[in-house]
Formats: sequence, structure tokens, C-alpha cells
Amino acid sequence: MNSFFARKYVVSGIFIAITLTLVARLFYLQIIDDSYIHSANSNVMRKVIIYPARGVILDRKGKVLVQNEPVYDLMVTPREVKEIDTALFCKLIDIDKEGFIKRMEKARVHSPYRASIFEKQLSVRTWAQYQEYQYQFRGFYVQKRTIRSYPDSIAAQFLGYVSEVNEKDIERSNGFYRSGDYIGRSGVERSYEDLIRGKRGVNNLMVDALNRPKGVFMEGKYDTLAVAGEGLVSSLDKDLQILGENLMKNKLGSIVAIEPATGEILAYVSSPSYNPNMMVGRQSGNNYMKLLEDKTTNPLFNRPIQASYPPGSVFKVVSALTAQQAGVIDRNTVFFCPHGYSYGGGRGWMGCTHYHGSTTLQRSVAVSCNTYYGFTYAKMIDGRGLSGPKAYDLWRNAVTQFGIGHKLGIDLPGEKPGLLPTSDFYTKRYGNDKWRSSFNISLSIGQGEMGITPLQMANIMAIVANKGFYYRPHLIKGIGAQKITKKEFTEKISAGVDEKYYPVVIQGMSDAVNTPEGTAWANRIPGIEMCGKTGTAQNPHGENHAVFFAFAPRENPKIAIAVFVENAGYGGTWAGPIASMMVEKYLKDTITAPKYIQDRIYKANFLPAPKKVVDPKVKDVKKADSVKSKTDTLKSKRQLAALTKPKETIVHHSEIKRRYE
Repeated sequence: MNSFFARKYVVSGIFIAITLTLVARLFYLQIIDDSYIHSANSNVMRKVIIYPARGVILDRKGKVLVQNEPVYDLMVTPREVKEIDTALFCKLIDIDKEGFIKRMEKARVHSPYRASIFEKQLSVRTWAQYQEYQYQFRGFYVQKRTIRSYPDSIAAQFLGYVSEVNEKDIERSNGFYRSGDYIGRSGVERSYEDLIRGKRGVNNLMVDALNRPKGVFMEGKYDTLAVAGEGLVSSLDKDLQILGENLMKNKLGSIVAIEPATGEILAYVSSPSYNPNMMVGRQSGNNYMKLLEDKTTNPLFNRPIQASYPPGSVFKVVSALTAQQAGVIDRNTVFFCPHGYSYGGGRGWMGCTHYHGSTTLQRSVAVSCNTYYGFTYAKMIDGRGLSGPKAYDLWRNAVTQFGIGHKLGIDLPGEKPGLLPTSDFYTKRYGNDKWRSSFNISLSIGQGEMGITPLQMANIMAIVANKGFYYRPHLIKGIGAQKITKKEFTEKISAGVDEKYYPVVIQGMSDAVNTPEGTAWANRIPGIEMCGKTGTAQNPHGENHAVFFAFAPRENPKIAIAVFVENAGYGGTWAGPIASMMVEKYLKDTITAPKYIQDRIYKANFLPAPKKVVDPKVKDVKKADSVKSKTDTLKSKRQLAALTKPKETIVHHSEIKRRYE
């Protein structure tokens, strides 16, 4: 009997324990862990994503550069779609029947019972037309969102573009982005993505077994509001930007203008460019491929920060300043110019444009004397009691402080550092460390292996305008309602040359523009003392590049500018007038240059001819003739050059060893 009661208590205890376990589990599932509730709710709930508006981008005066426009994504729940007028439906949203079938099949694969995107980005007009007949198309509904709009169609490389996220974007975001979200791909849209993208919201709707909306889920308890992205105030002057893009129409090159006192970029022109509205809407993918396939002009190439050019004579400004700081020359140093500079024991000759005779530092800048800077570079490399490589490293270090050979840190993706070789480069090229200035003499006038970006050129002018320092160039001056400026853009950066060495160079630059002997005399501006320097960069692949950089006014400078026009010829003829008009427009809001000069600039076309696709069969047939023709053409060009060019020509330093070894 006792054993019976003992078993009874044991069995009861087991049942009690099981009951307590079940109660505890239910308590956990229903009170503590709400995942099952959400799972159950998902069967009767539809989440409608509310996409935020990206932040608006303004110019420095508050004028709109980028805004948002409403568009509509057409959603479909395949299970709800019954008999509809397919022809009418396709006509309303501008697709064909095959496209309709393809989209429906894709939606069914995704889920027959859940909504997915049928067609992206219907315009307001298309949506208005569709809305009149919406009642006829059961199973379809519209989800509102916004896309970018560019009222003036300018500054494409600066602003950038957005596109839908891919799988890699979603993976890298650690779950922030979801399918259907958009992300900045280039320009400011990319570099400030975290700030301007905003935060999506969600509306939860009750649905029945057929996924038909039946009202708000739990009175909106789980709904969240979309948060618009932060607005940006750019440093760009819209009117100046429009002028710059018009002046550079049908030309390869760039214009960069900077406010020296802040480092804010006033104009950012990359030419050729494209209409940024091409990268918006249903045809954006096709348009992108068209731009990508244009190998002749490369409109997607961001020239101000990615193109690297020999600076030519504008580099003489840096040479004049760094040589003074090194103590190898001063404002009273005179060199004799006999129409060129002899080097390599008389075996090499670097020609000068004129016979300048005895030339001072100030005059060398004004007349752009190659000879003066040949002597100056020789003193920097050969006259300091050091080996060539060690002296070169000192020279290079001084030059890099002007922002050459490294990235400046602009708030845009894709910036390139330019090119300024180390001493190891030349030691390796010439097989030992015994080389001297004659081995790379063309660096003295901004030629040879040196390459700098247009942004770096403009920054050099900002340094000269400030007499020895600069602020990191940037395109966004204010973020959000508070117009916050990033700290790194407020830090003063020294160029390593004492202020006392700048006046003589600045006077030479003023003389270059404002005296008849100066190389930029034709580019002077009435009522404004502009200080500038012309440059004509040698181009082994065609016509020389035209270069000009300047700042104005001389006292309390407001603008520093660099203009680079590929394959145009002389800097004073093409780049100079463009810079003058830009400067005058910014300072006086007018342009007084004669109409014939303006027309000449506006109408000029330096675009290369489109590349022809050669038939392989034709190519093989004409191979022998082509070789002969090419040889004859080269011979003719040399004969013509001998007749039309002066005997004193610039010899590239890389040719010295080959010609005279």
C-alpha cells in the first residue's frame, strides 16, 4: 500500500513538473520572446516601406543644385491578379506584352502571395495616366518614393549620381541597405552618403488571406516615420559653374577655382561632361553604358582630380619659391639667357622662347624664361655639396609641400596623387647614383616625368595668394541645418616657404599679366590686378596643352584659378582668356572681354575625332601600305616642323643618354 502511494506522488510530481515547464515556456514565448508573435503577425501584416528623401544640395548662395522629384514604383501581388486588359495596362506604363509576361514570372518566383516591384520609377505623368484606370488592375498598387533631379544640369562629376544597391552593397552595410534602396555611386552623393541618405520608415497594414489591405495594423504601434537626409551647402557658385562649363564646351580639360581664405571650391569643371539627369529614371542604366562606351571623350572621367598633366611653365612659380627657401637664389639673382639653356657639357640644349639676356628672378616669372629655371634647378641639384639623389630628395620634399605628388584630401572619391618620381626612379633608370641635374633637367620647367592634377594647380595658386599656406580644398562648406564644416577643412597647412620670399614672385606674376612684356598681357582685366602665369605643356601625343593659373585681386585675394585645355596650344591664347572671364565674372559679375575673344573661346572645338572601328580583314590587307604611309607621314611632319619651328627646341631629358652615350 505504501508503495502505491509512493508511486502516486512520483507520477503527480512528474505531471506537475511537465506542467510548470510548459507554463514557463509559454510565458517565455508570449511575454519575453516576441519573435513568435511577429511571425504570426507577418501572416496578417504587409510592410510598406516609406523611402526617405535624400538631402538637398545647394550652392554657396542657397540656389538649388540637386533636389528630389516624386516617382512611383508599381508593385504587384501575383495571386491577386485576375483577368485584366493587358494591352491597356502595357500602353499605360509603356512596356510591351513580352515585358509584361517576363515581369509577372519574376514576381511569381519571388512570391505569389507577397508584393514585389513590377516596374520601377514611374513618372508623375505616367502615374497620373495609370491612376485613372487603376481600379481595373486588381493586384497592382503603387509605392511612392523620390529620385534626384538637377534643375540646371551642371556639375555632374562634382555631384555624382545614385543607383540601386547590389548584393555587395547590402553585404558591406551589415544589413542597413535592403533590396530596392539607393546609394551614392560617385561625387558628393558617394562621399556624403551616410549623411544625405536618410532613414527609411515602415507602415504596417492589416491584410486578409488574399493579401488585401484591411486597415492599419495594431493602430500604427509598429509604424516608423521616414527621416529625410541632411541637406548640404556646397561651396560652388552656380553662376560661375555654368559659365565655366559653357567656356569649356567642345574642349578637353578642366577649370578649378578656389577661395584662398577658406579652401572652398568655387567652380569645378570637368570637360567633356554629361547631363546628370541622364543617370536618373528608367533609362539610367542604358545611359550609363553609352557614357562608359564613349572612349573618345570619356565624359565619366573626373579630370580635376584624376587627370595628371605636365604643368609646364606654371611650375616655375614653385621653383622660384623653393629655390629661395633653399638659399640657392634670391630676388637679386641674375642669369643670362642666350635663347636657351645648355646642359650636359654642351651636349644638350633646352630652348627658351626668346632671347632674354640678363634676367632677374622677378622678370623670369613675367617672361617665363626657361633658361633661368634651368640654372636654378642645376643649383638645387648640383650646387649644394650633395650627391644627385640626396639633393634631388631635398628638392622633391620641398616641392611636395605645395601639394604635388600626393592627394590633397578633397571630399570626393577617386582623387589621384599625380606624379613626382623619387630619386630611386632615376637611379634605377640610369643604372647608378651618379646622375646630376642634366639627367632630368626638364623637371625645372614642369616637363618630364612630372604630372599634377588641375586641383593641385589651383591649390598652388591658393598657396601663393595666401603667401605660404592653404586650407584643404573642399566642395561642401556646410552640413545640415547647422551648416557644420568638417574640422579637417579648417586646419591651416604650411607650404614650407617663408612669407618673405613670396612678394618678388607675386610681383613677377603681376608683371606677367599687367605689363606689355608679360606672357599674359592679353589676359589683363580692367580695374582688377590679377597675378597669373601662363604655361604651354608639351604633349608627345599631339598639340601642346594650354595652361594658365592665377589669383585676384592681388591684395586680399578672393579667387585662385587653374585652367587646363588639352591640345589647344599656347596657354596665353586659350587658357588665359577663360581664366580672365571666370575671374571677372566672379569679382565683378560681368565680362568686359571683347566679343570677338569671347566668340573665339565659345566656338572653339578641340575634341578629338571619334575613334574608328577597323575591320580586321581590311586591316590585314592594308598592313604593308599602312606602315609605309605612317613612315612618310612622320617624315613629312618632321620636315614641316623644321621649316615652321625655331632651331632652339626643348630636348626631353630622357633623350640625352640615348643621343649622346
